[in-house]
Amino acid sequence: MKRFGLLLTAAAIGSTLLLGPAAAAPTPSTPTPSTPTPSTSTPSTPTPSTAGASASPVVRPQLPVLAYYYIWFNASSWNRAKRDYPTVGRYSSDETTVMRKHIIAAKQAGITGFLVSWKDTPVLDDRLDKLISVAREQHFTLGIVYQGLDVKREPLPADRVRHDLITFNNRWGNDSVFDLYGRPLMIWAGTWRFSVADIRMVADAVRPHLQLLASERLTNRWNELGPMLDGNAYYWSSVDPGKDLKSAAKLAAMGQAVHRTNGLWIAPAAPGFDARLIGGTRQVLRNDGDTLRKEWGNALRSSPDALGLISWNEFTEGTYVEPSSEYGHTALKTLSILMGTKGPQGELDSSSPTGRSAGGPLRAIVIGVLLLLLSVVAVVKARRSNPQQSVPRVRSAP
Repeated sequence: MKRFGLLLTAAAIGSTLLLGPAAAAPTPSTPTPSTPTPSTSTPSTPTPSTAGASASPVVRPQLPVLAYYYIWFNASSWNRAKRDYPTVGRYSSDETTVMRKHIIAAKQAGITGFLVSWKDTPVLDDRLDKLISVAREQHFTLGIVYQGLDVKREPLPADRVRHDLITFNNRWGNDSVFDLYGRPLMIWAGTWRFSVADIRMVADAVRPHLQLLASERLTNRWNELGPMLDGNAYYWSSVDPGKDLKSAAKLAAMGQAVHRTNGLWIAPAAPGFDARLIGGTRQVLRNDGDTLRKEWGNALRSSPDALGLISWNEFTEGTYVEPSSEYGHTALKTLSILMGTKGPQGELDSSSPTGRSAGGPLRAIVIGVLLLLLSVVAVVKARRSNPQQSVPRVRSAP
């Protein structure tokens, strides 16, 4: 009898070890934190830290953190120029369940909103509609990055740009998910390839309704455009803070130039970079989160109005913070420390609609085997404790 008691105890312990905490306690529901209210005023300069040091200042609560987000993925996209894959699976950007998981995980890490890569095409319009719906449900903020260059990195016709931005405003401009700064935030990617005259023509048509930002990399160029635009968002994904020793000074100079025209300055920070599979030669190692910490500190020292996190899911250039097979949750955990938040809760995988791991088929099999074992042990133990109780026999017919 003692032997069966030990077997029963061992089975219970085994279930806990194999199944983990989920076997001992119910999975808590995922909280939906409220979206921080951004401040449109220029924040004060944070306390400086040593340039390039691993320890970076924690972001001020009123400072929005906006992650660049791409909705261009089809199932076949993952077969080209990818070294790593998301833990949620090789998704299509049409999947609202994936959008929901992304937004929940982003909010848990402290991200205020997504800057969505878009231009007016039927496929991207449909995907943006879906993302808006999920963002509204999750009380999450969106902005737009208008892709002003074609696949050959040539500028689109200025009339096409104006048409697309007007189309956006007419269709989505009044949606509450875009109410970050009073008007929808529209970053025009590739402004450095357009003439000043073209930019002025587009800006005059849309600025009463949209907050139009450039994506300039040089302060001299910004000084030309500043009077006709609302700010600048520098998409500097390939910087190496360990080698590009003047990068912090360059960001600070851009921030000062933008603020001189009372513009909105969105400073960049990325966890790493690797575009070798698409013909590039530069690789910026992640160094277990240290690259993100250094870039974060450099961005904050430029006195930004928002931080532009490059990126949520740019897997081709290796700048993603989305949980992945190779890096896991390292980037989001680093980000949550910098933000002073609790960070990701549970695993973000393809088996759970809430972004928490459900364990998959193996866990279901283990549960079934253990339950069967416990049942057998209980029956045998009950019989041993009642030796006089016999099992009735079925009598044969006369």
